Amino acid sequence: MKKIFVSGCYDILHAGHVQFFTECKTLGDHLTVCFASDDVLWAHKNRRSSIPQEHKRALIQSLEMVDDVVMGENMEIGLDFKDHFLRIKPDILVVTEDDKYGELKRALCVEHGVEYHVLPKTPPKFKPVSTTGIVKWIRAPKEAPLRVDFAGGWLDVPRFARDGGFIVNCAISPLVSLNCWDYEKRSGLGGSGAWAILNGEDGVLSELNLGVGWQDPAIIQETGICVWQSGLHPVLHLKRNGSMLKGLMAINYTNQEHDTPDIAEKDRDYDAIYLAGRVASEAVLNEDIDKLADAIRMSYQLQIDEGMEPLIESEKCLACKYCGGGWGGYALYIFSRSGQRDNFVDTHPHAKAIEPYIKPL
Repeated sequence: MKKIFVSGCYDILHAGHVQFFTECKTLGDHLTVCFASDDVLWAHKNRRSSIPQEHKRALIQSLEMVDDVVMGENMEIGLDFKDHFLRIKPDILVVTEDDKYGELKRALCVEHGVEYHVLPKTPPKFKPVSTTGIVKWIRAPKEAPLRVDFAGGWLDVPRFARDGGFIVNCAISPLVSLNCWDYEKRSGLGGSGAWAILNGEDGVLSELNLGVGWQDPAIIQETGICVWQSGLHPVLHLKRNGSMLKGLMAINYTNQEHDTPDIAEKDRDYDAIYLAGRVASEAVLNEDIDKLADAIRMSYQLQIDEGMEPLIESEKCLACKYCGGGWGGYALYIFSRSGQRDNFVDTHPHAKAIEPYIKPL
């Protein structure tokens, strides 16, 4: 009888595991599956088991290709199965080609005369998943806000960061979900950051990988009106609940798509961006709508100087600017009274009323 041995966390059993066990069983006559104990998961993965150990054992044991199930409790990193391996003395230890502990397992096999067999990642008939991906998906929010930015944008891009600089922005409603997105896409409202978060991804890492800044996922997850310190990663300096802007904001679509990565390297005045961010931070600190309007106007002038087309303006509007890096997408408008905002929305077909959003406690 040829004995096959496999080990893993198998924290949430999915079809990829079933496929792997099936392929392993074709290599011999008797398949033993070792899954990591709760203590091992906590020590090595820093997470709790998704289901109780005995439930996990029963699920794996119910698979027809599995002959025996054991639980790995050895605290050697990557070798929690070692005690069972030495007791059973299998003929073949099977791993996948992306096994992060493959070299440790290979050395163990060499030491004890066991065949070490690597299975390639066979493309499944369905989209592959992982336990980590499933956990992220479960934890992902059902809805998320988007954001508008007031000043300091670009100082959240690590290569443009400045000591003492501030990025000032606000989470907005209506909220979005994977099934309901009542805004234009690629529109300068932080949609790619929100999409990553709704899919259970690390929004900050996702945006940095695009070569842009972290402000979108930072404010989307924090909510409210926030002042962030410029730097490599988001550090919150000041937060307000957004009441100072209730009923006073609208966005208007410019009928052009917005694409931040393509404009990241354009020439711009970072000294003036720094100054606008400082003014906006003081406005939020003092809840001063007029000073915030000053910072927005400063940011808008920078956008015009960069070569952007002038926006539709309203005589009742305190200030306006392109959202995000500009060059298309939505433009933000703020007003001193809600009636002025509502009239603007009623008279501009591409305008939309928005409100500051803060997540409930």
